Amino acid sequence: MATVSLSNITKSFGNIEIVHGIDLEIRSGEFVVLLGPSGCGKTTTLRMVAGLENISGGMLKIGGRVVNEIAPKDRKIAMVFQNYALYPHMTVRQNMAFALKPQKMTVAAIDAKVREVAEIVGLEELLERKPAQLSGGQRQRVAMGRALVRTPEVFLFDEPLSNLDAKLRTQMRLEIQKLHRRLKTTSIYVTHDQIEAMTLADRIVIMRDGRIEQIGAPREVFSHPKNVFVATFIGSPSMNLLPMRVTRANEGCALASGTIVLPLPLKNDHQVREGQEVLLGVRPNFIRLASKPALTGNPYEFEARAEVVELLGADGLVALRLGEHELIAQVDESVLPEPDAKIWVGFDAARLHVFDRASGDKIL
Repeated sequence: MATVSLSNITKSFGNIEIVHGIDLEIRSGEFVVLLGPSGCGKTTTLRMVAGLENISGGMLKIGGRVVNEIAPKDRKIAMVFQNYALYPHMTVRQNMAFALKPQKMTVAAIDAKVREVAEIVGLEELLERKPAQLSGGQRQRVAMGRALVRTPEVFLFDEPLSNLDAKLRTQMRLEIQKLHRRLKTTSIYVTHDQIEAMTLADRIVIMRDGRIEQIGAPREVFSHPKNVFVATFIGSPSMNLLPMRVTRANEGCALASGTIVLPLPLKNDHQVREGQEVLLGVRPNFIRLASKPALTGNPYEFEARAEVVELLGADGLVALRLGEHELIAQVDESVLPEPDAKIWVGFDAARLHVFDRASGDKIL
C-alpha cells in the first residue's frame, strides 16, 4: 500500500491546457473514485499517475517518492483497462503469468502466484481457457487477476465495467468491493457512472473541465454539494432546481416565485440579499406526496398536479406541475397518484438547498 500525492498537476496538449493544477492527497489503502462527465480530465489524470501520459507541470508522488520521470513499470502500480487488454492467443494462466515475466521469477513461483490470485478472483476452473471462451465478466476478472499478481502498491482502474451489461456491472462492483476489503490496496478508479462512484468509493473526486469541483465521502457530496454542478451531477434522478427570488416575509427571509413563498431557514440571513436570484434545490427522493395537507398552514406544503407517473417497481417517478415549475418526485409505489390527479407536495426544510443563480455556488 502507498500514498499518492498530486500537487498542482497540469497537462497540456500543445498550447491547450486540459488539466488545471490538480491537488489531491490519497491515503494509503484508500479507494478514491474520479468522477465526472466525458472530457473532464479524469482519465488523463489517471494516465499521468500510471506514467502513460507525461506530466506538464506539478509533482506526483507515490509512496513518498517523486515519480514524474519514472517509467510506468517502475512505479509499483497495476492498471485495469476498460477493454480488458488480454492477449487472445494466450490462456487465462498465460495472460496472468505474463505480468510476472519481467520480475525474473522461477516457473514454479509464477505458477504458485497465478494459482493464489486465481483463487482470489474466482478463476481456478478457467485457467486453461482463452479470452474468446470467456464472458465479459470473466474477462474482467482475468484483467484484475493479471494486475493482482504483480502485488502492486496502487491499483488503477480505467472505467473497467463500462463494457458490461447492467447485471454484470452490479456483480463486478460487489467483487471489486470484496477484493478491496481483503487486500486494502490503494486504489484510484475512473468512471462517469455515479452509482459505481457512490457504492465503491471511500472518497469521490468530482471533476469538470480539468478541475476538481468537490472531494468528499459519497454521503457528503450527495447531502452537501458545494455548487449546482455537483448537486445535479450526483443523484439519479437529478436534483430539482426551482428559480426563485429572495424576498421578505413576516420580518424574515423567504424565497418567492409566483404564488409559491417559502420561509428561508437561515441561521443568518446576511447570507443572502433581498432581490437576489437563486435556485432552490430539492432532491426527488425528499419530496413527500399526499392526497391532502399533512399539517394545516405548513409553509412547506403546496398544491400541485401529477402530469406523468412512471412505475419502476418498488418505487416510481412523478412529474409534477407546481405553479409555473416542473419537478420530479421519487416515491414509494404505494403512494403513486393517478396522472392528472391533484395532490399535495411537501418539502423537508432541512433537506433544501439554495444556490446563487449567477455563480452556481451554494448559499444554504
